[in-house]
Amino acid sequence: MKRKAHFQRTFAAQTSFEKYGRKSKREQFLDKMNEVVPWARPLSLVEPHYPKAGNGRRPVGLEIMLRAYFVQQWFNLSDPGMEDALYDSASLRHFVGVDLGTAAAPDETTILRFRHLLEEHDLGGAMLDEVNHHLATKGIRITTGTIVDATIIHAPSSTKNSSGERDPEMHQTKKGNQWYFGLKAHIGVDSKEGVVHSVCTSAASVADSQMLADLLHGEERKVWGDAGYQGQGDVIREAAPHAQDMTCRRTKFKNYVDEEANRRNTTKSRVRAKVEHFFRILKRIFGFDKVRYRGLKKNHTRLCACFALVNLYQHRQRLAPLGV
Repeated sequence: MKRKAHFQRTFAAQTSFEKYGRKSKREQFLDKMNEVVPWARPLSLVEPHYPKAGNGRRPVGLEIMLRAYFVQQWFNLSDPGMEDALYDSASLRHFVGVDLGTAAAPDETTILRFRHLLEEHDLGGAMLDEVNHHLATKGIRITTGTIVDATIIHAPSSTKNSSGERDPEMHQTKKGNQWYFGLKAHIGVDSKEGVVHSVCTSAASVADSQMLADLLHGEERKVWGDAGYQGQGDVIREAAPHAQDMTCRRTKFKNYVDEEANRRNTTKSRVRAKVEHFFRILKRIFGFDKVRYRGLKKNHTRLCACFALVNLYQHRQRLAPLGV
């Protein structure tokens, strides 16, 4: 009996407190993003469309749902994956504002309906605009130079699903010697401050140059792009009358290489390469390298919201000290 009592006291002592601990990288990331996200702005966008408390089931708090939605984008979580993560991770519950002692975490259906609400009212693009307005108040303004580029995001090519077919809004394209199936994310990025100000979504088969006009805000003085945008001088002048075409040119011909054009392309690429940072954040840090939803509209909403968060992540060091 004495040995048993001794064991019980020892076990209680071991579980009553934790002597050692440190913040994980996930917690550090969430703390930083909590500082830089201007919560009032996206909340004000969603609030007019969010269900109000009435005779039915009381809706989950709007801020909880918005925070959960942002966590989905940062960690590339599905709707059921988000529900599981809230029960599994104390740091995510703390960030989202879920207290399991008083209420359950939002279930996957609630999370799905919130996502559909954002898609229905095109709030992804509105979030991008609001974030950019916020950045402008902090001195990070969109100027008169735009870099345009596009990246392919893969979609499942399998037909082993309920409909027995691939997503009809996705298409395949060939890049180099390899075929890809999915969509293209087209973006316009400010060349000086590094802010994504325009996002277009198309099937992967659509040429980069077809979305060029929609990626310009009209006040440009210079427009940079890779060789996929060459020969679009008239389109640039129509969308931005005062813009200079700084897109790269073809350098290799049948019988010679244009060395002068090659040198100019190298100079232009020093500016144009900035756009790759945003695709790296989207794909490598946020994990958005494969589509999760069927259809372009759903994925466009997600892309716009993601690039709003990419802008905040890109400038997190400048925003955090300002007491956002």
